[in-house]
Amino acid sequence: MKRILITAKHSYIGGALAGWLARFPQKYQVDCISQRTEAWKETDFSGYDAVVDVTGIAHVDVRETDADTEREYYRVNCELAVETAKLAREAGVKQFVFMSSIIVYGDSAPVGSTKRITAETIPAPAGFYGKSKLLAEQKLFDLETELFRVAAVRAPMVYGAGCGGNYPKLGKIAKCSPVFPKVRNERSMIYIEHLCEFLRLLLEHGDRGVFCPQNREWVQTGEMVRLISHAHKLPLVLVPGFERILRRMAKYNKYVNKVFGNLAYEPELSDIYGNRYQLYSFAKTIWRTEQ
Repeated sequence: MKRILITAKHSYIGGALAGWLARFPQKYQVDCISQRTEAWKETDFSGYDAVVDVTGIAHVDVRETDADTEREYYRVNCELAVETAKLAREAGVKQFVFMSSIIVYGDSAPVGSTKRITAETIPAPAGFYGKSKLLAEQKLFDLETELFRVAAVRAPMVYGAGCGGNYPKLGKIAKCSPVFPKVRNERSMIYIEHLCEFLRLLLEHGDRGVFCPQNREWVQTGEMVRLISHAHKLPLVLVPGFERILRRMAKYNKYVNKVFGNLAYEPELSDIYGNRYQLYSFAKTIWRTEQ
């Protein structure tokens, strides 16, 4: 039996992973801690086989001139992760899994442009969130030894029942609007159960390195909104011809490119563990989320 410690027990991913691993009581003993106060530093890391670090400040739009916010991003997303890893290594923990993000590769490409990430793509984060995550990765890999392995999981947008971020915002539109723009974009996303199963396999194998899991299918934003609408038995029609308007709007509103832009991993980059973590079709994940 493996003993697993998860940080950020009140987080969406942390709570979901703890619940997922609880399905395998013969394989894993799971404990969770919160790092909202200094009390976590009293945690005895000895005896754990792995630590999964999902503590972090989420990706939100902030002003690049906001020095206080920048310091907080680096403190939580980088310095806290490194401090946790050092304590884990000193206690003899074998594997440290760090939840990073696809945003280390920068923002979405504008509407109408393509952005596909391959194994050769060099990270180029554009804001505090991506920069702090990438710096944390670099410092964590510097801590590696033959007995202490580090894995960085560069997850794309995570969605599922109870998630935050853009998904519930688009869900509200899907439930109240009969039409939505039809734009051919490509976005990598990962359903929360797929991510949890990927993390379970990663823990089971005890591997190190950089990992980029995703759903089997790329997502078109309009199709996702249509599926959400249909899951609630509501009619919604995708209307073409909006790309030129959206490109103009994107000059004044960054949110447009976040929703309709392109940011995708090439499929072979996510072909990990025989893709056994990709449990459902995209349409099925939307139905499960909405039900």
